[in-house]
Amino acid sequence: MTAPRPDTARTAAAATLGGHTAGQLLRLSRVAGLSEADSQIYARTLVEALGPVAHRPLDLPPPDDSFLSDDHTPVEFSLSFEPGRAPTLRVLLEPGAGAAGPARNGATGLRVLRELAGRWGVTTDRLDELEDLFFPPSPEGPLALWCALELRPGGVPRVKAYLNPAANGPEHAAKTVRKALKRLGHRKAFTALPDGDRHLFFALDLGDWDEPRVKVYLAHHDVPAAQVGGLSRMEGGPDPAEIEEFLRAATGPETGADGLRGDDGPRPRLVRRPLQTCHAFTDTAAGLPSGFTLYVPVRDHAPHDGEALARATELLRRYGMDPAPLLPAVAAVTSRQPEDGVGLVAYLGLAHQHGRPPRIMTYLSSEAYEVRPPAVTAPAEATVGR
Repeated sequence: MTAPRPDTARTAAAATLGGHTAGQLLRLSRVAGLSEADSQIYARTLVEALGPVAHRPLDLPPPDDSFLSDDHTPVEFSLSFEPGRAPTLRVLLEPGAGAAGPARNGATGLRVLRELAGRWGVTTDRLDELEDLFFPPSPEGPLALWCALELRPGGVPRVKAYLNPAANGPEHAAKTVRKALKRLGHRKAFTALPDGDRHLFFALDLGDWDEPRVKVYLAHHDVPAAQVGGLSRMEGGPDPAEIEEFLRAATGPETGADGLRGDDGPRPRLVRRPLQTCHAFTDTAAGLPSGFTLYVPVRDHAPHDGEALARATELLRRYGMDPAPLLPAVAAVTSRQPEDGVGLVAYLGLAHQHGRPPRIMTYLSSEAYEVRPPAVTAPAEATVGR
């Protein structure tokens, strides 16, 4: 299913998890237009946030079965595009990676996140209010806490925390989300959510945001393409036809009338991950979301990353965004050819938020440990990434 990474020109420093991912971040920061000083600050922050596993040699297996990526690298990058602006670089990481068990993972993640927040003057009050809901003594589920850093000029990022609704068991995930929304003042929000197959993440914007969001992520299996647009509950949100068209463009011509299935039945090439939707709430008085995002696991719908990049480029142009930084960003992450694997481009996302133009996000895998070979026509086993 997977093959060793083809990059054999690593330096001694890059042969560790921290050296490899910090090098990727440095190069991506330059693509995003960040200064060298800011890039160095953010690279050091990434290594520090990873803790002891940052010094783990890459010739050893991953520190644990991190749910964050297909090859268990506890780091993922993304570029957020808007018309007329340079892309915004983000890094998603698991600060408790390598800890002994979910409880220790969560405790380590909380400690690291609070230390970073204190350094940057970011309040964690909203996260603190929810600690008992998402960090029980014996947590369940594939993650405990992830931290996303939106890297901006000045060396101080915007911070987001991602929590596990199934920490008390998957059967209690909906109840946990409902309680968390109510505690944060969003008493009507839960009933505004569409039906989904699973509550994936509960996320919080922490600190310096114009309108801090509370976000609920849902998984949707086998949803017909014609129904995807109806998953948005955002007042004055995108036209359903736009959402459907984005899905069809991201998944390619194989998508039939049933969204993730061809007209002639299931496609045999890959076992696919579900679509994801994100519903963002900012106004506690309003019952409806102020934002909606659709995430498409493009790696499960393309034979190789060259095709995934072509679709991303076409979508960026369609929305009036400059795709020029995309190929340098890929080169910043890997030396392999896009056609030599699939999974480097993990997701494509379309975000709508009140008061902002639409955004397109491209998620790039670190591939620190493995590269998935290009897809073939034979059935493939499911991978464990989200």
